[in-house]
Order: sequence, then C-alpha cells, then structure tokens
Amino acid sequence: MLAFSALVAGSFSLGALAAPHVDPAVLSALRFAVATGILGGVVLATGGRLTARAPWRWAVLGGLMAAYFVLMFEGLKTADAVSTAAVFTLTPVMAAGFGWLFLRQRTTARMALALALGAAGALWVIFRADLGALMRLEIGRGEEIYFWGCAAHAAYAALVRKLNRGESAVVSTFLTMAGGTVVLMLWSAPALRATDWAALPGIVWVTLAYVSIAATATTTFLVQFASLRLPAAKVMAYTYLVPSWVILWEVAMHGTLPPAMVAMGVVLTVAALVLLLKD
Repeated sequence: MLAFSALVAGSFSLGALAAPHVDPAVLSALRFAVATGILGGVVLATGGRLTARAPWRWAVLGGLMAAYFVLMFEGLKTADAVSTAAVFTLTPVMAAGFGWLFLRQRTTARMALALALGAAGALWVIFRADLGALMRLEIGRGEEIYFWGCAAHAAYAALVRKLNRGESAVVSTFLTMAGGTVVLMLWSAPALRATDWAALPGIVWVTLAYVSIAATATTTFLVQFASLRLPAAKVMAYTYLVPSWVILWEVAMHGTLPPAMVAMGVVLTVAALVLLLKD
C-alpha cells in the first residue's frame, strides 16, 4: 500500500496535464483495456484461469473502478493535482463506513480519531487553508466531481473481500479490469469513434502508458492483495500519503511548492496514517 500511494500520486500530476486534451471516458477505457491485456498475460503465464463463477461480481467491481477513474480525470479538468489528491484522502472515512455496511468491520476509538484527523487535513488542503471558504463550503467543481469517484473507490475496497470466492489477487484483479473494460467500452463508444487519435499530444500517450501499467494494473493488484489481508479502513489509510507524494511529483515536474499553510493539512494526514497503522 506504500507503493500504491506513490504510484497513484503520479496519475494526479500527469492526469492534470492530459485531462484537457482527451475525453475522460476514452482515456479510462484505453487504460483499462491495456491493463486487462497485461494482467491476462500474467495470469496465463502463472498458470491461472481467465474464467470465473458469477461474472456479475466483476461487472460490479469493474464498474466501481471505472466510475472512479472517469470522475478523477473529469475532476482534474478544473481542479489542481494537490487539492484533488486531498479529496482522495477522504476515502478512508468512506471505506470505514462501507466496511461496516458490507462486512460489519468495526472502527476502534483510535481509528476514529485517525480518520477524523485525516479528514480535517484533507479539508484544510481542499479549501486551501482558507477558513472563510471552509465556512462558506466553497468547493470547486472539480473537487466535487472527484468526491463521488472516491466514494466508488471506497465501496470497491470493501466489496473486494465481500465478493471474493477464493480467487487469487492476480486473477481477481484481471477479472475486475476486464469487467471495467466492458463497462467503459460501452459507455465511451461514441467518444471513442469521435476522437481524432492523430491529433492527440504526446502527454496523452505518456499519461496513458503510466496510468495503464503503474496506476491501474499495478495499483489494482496491490489493493486486491491488501484488501484480502487488512480491514478496508486500514487499506485506504495509505491514501493519506498521496498529497505528500503529489507535492513531490509537482516539485520534480514543475518546481512548485504549495503554500506553507496548505502544507499543515498534509502534516495532519500523515499523523492520521501513523495512528491508523499502529496495532
């Protein structure tokens, strides 16, 4: 999950550069198709089977992941990478709720404190350390769109264990990606036909390669692996590191640092992570 947080962060910085140039559903459909091909090859190479019982499960899980990625790129059209990553850190709070709803996983007092700290830190970054904006609930359109994507991601983290019937992490990841590919291909069919592929700038293809391999196939496998071994809230706790990773990505790519007051919110999210990981 530590690797997950670092890899996911890169998709925010690259996605913000690519989002204005391509339809979010088109980019998401392509990334799912590429990731499905890669994972299918891995499953076959390791002697696994590409079929499974109750295929509706993979339509549900794949559909939730598809919704998350489409709404992420839609949000990045108007929201910056750091504030969008901060919205992502609200996912553990929602994951704890879905964990109770689907699996009756209970949250301890320390975990509740950690989730509250993390949510406070996320809100501090989302509202850019402006208490007036927080009181007026001035949420950007991009952050609002992405919030619903994060809700889908949180539900997915809890349902992975609920719907698993003995499949390995690699096989269930492949089937999830395959289900998401079908959903996205049907959803984005008109946009796929209308896209002028030759006119797309290079950053779109660089982003596609990164998000397909690193931020889709790899991270989905990592979440599957962790979700079968950890409570949903603890799995999602590592999302608290994403804003910190995004800041490092932004420094590396653009040399830009967030205001010092905004960085205080990041400190709170890291404190929340420490509390959540303590046994």
